[in-house]
Amino acid sequence: MSRVSQAQAEENRRRVVDTASRLFREQGTHVSVADLMKAAGLTHGGFYKQFASKEALVDEATAHAFDERARRYAVELQRYDGRRDAAQRTLIDAYLSVEHRDDAADGCPVAALAVDVARGGEDREARRVYTQGVVDFAAFLASVGDEEGDAGGDGTARLCTLFGALVLSRATKGSPLSEEILAAAHAALTEAG
Repeated sequence: MSRVSQAQAEENRRRVVDTASRLFREQGTHVSVADLMKAAGLTHGGFYKQFASKEALVDEATAHAFDERARRYAVELQRYDGRRDAAQRTLIDAYLSVEHRDDAADGCPVAALAVDVARGGEDREARRVYTQGVVDFAAFLASVGDEEGDAGGDGTARLCTLFGALVLSRATKGSPLSEEILAAAHAALTEAG
């Protein structure tokens, strides 16, 4: 039996964390280790060489999801080169889109992981990471505003509107109400400035 090189072990760990981040957002943290490892293209036994427990992976995958989303938003913001109003409108358009509703695996971890984190226990690292991610996202939303210097208003209120609309639209997917929810939240955020 050949040993895996340190570089390959690091790559395998990265693949597991990335796969877990996507699967947990799409299906919830109840995904089994066996299913997760299969999706990552690795053996079940390899999991315990990389992680102390599934909870440790949930913690790391949660942090990874928030880091990934923050990088995407930073790249998008740079595209607008100081035009905060345009950046804000693009973010709202993308967040409240049917595409985002239908792609939880690559979507916002705030909406995708809320219930799992809430049920996971208060002493978990995932809750701390999730809470910091919510704080950071609300601050980001507050920093993106119109060109006249409005700092975007209350980022927490904006986040609640975005989050609530996305969760409700996912829960009602397949009915006309789903898209009505997205449209109503979009109008509320864009008309509010």
